[in-house]
Amino acid sequence: MNSDYIVEIKELLKQASQKAYSAINFAMVDAYWQIGKRIVEEEQQGEKRAEYGKRILETVSEELTIEFGKGFSLRSIRDFRNFYLTFPELLSIRQTVSAESEISMLRTSLLPTEAELIAEIE
Repeated sequence: MNSDYIVEIKELLKQASQKAYSAINFAMVDAYWQIGKRIVEEEQQGEKRAEYGKRILETVSEELTIEFGKGFSLRSIRDFRNFYLTFPELLSIRQTVSAESEISMLRTSLLPTEAELIAEIE
């Protein structure tokens, strides 16, 4: 009995698992950046500098911990904020790369194939 197909099936599942892990990881990085951005916006409320004395970071940490459990310590919330402050253009860069990728894909699908061009000439 040829068991090569079992090996191939297992490999497909391993690859799918890795892709899912990468997608989840990317989504979490994006969420952390978005959280940081929202915190900075709330702190500054349109001003150039944040108002001190507000408990924004503490409140976010407390509320997220209550609802989602571990992973939202005050230190983590500060890290999300600093992530956004360090890379404020991350989302726009990602959107640009994504848009360029989609445009490239559209161009590829809209351009005639070599066989179609030859058929038009004949």
